[in-house]
Amino acid sequence: MATSGKIKKGDQVQVMVGKDKGKKGKVLRVDRPTGRVVVEHVNMIKRHSKPNPGKGVTGGIVEREAPVSIANVMVISPDTGRPSRIGFKRLEDGRRVRVAKVDGAILDQ
Repeated sequence: MATSGKIKKGDQVQVMVGKDKGKKGKVLRVDRPTGRVVVEHVNMIKRHSKPNPGKGVTGGIVEREAPVSIANVMVISPDTGRPSRIGFKRLEDGRRVRVAKVDGAILDQ
């Protein structure tokens, strides 16, 4: 289930489906083979960790982000702040950039 690179690390996205519907956050990690992304402060889970004095890790309950399906998030257009599908466009200098379909804003610098 490989994806074509439409969502990248650092993108601002909005969750469209599920318990965190409507939440916005930055993409922390993209796992292309499984088609999942980890979004900042979205899909929070609690994990119990054992202490490890050798590594200086204290034990306890750790709250962290779990991955969500890449199909359940949409990139937020930097110009309008609305969620948008993504297209590709070739610039005059030959570069291929991602554009927001909702308003044509360029997502890549």
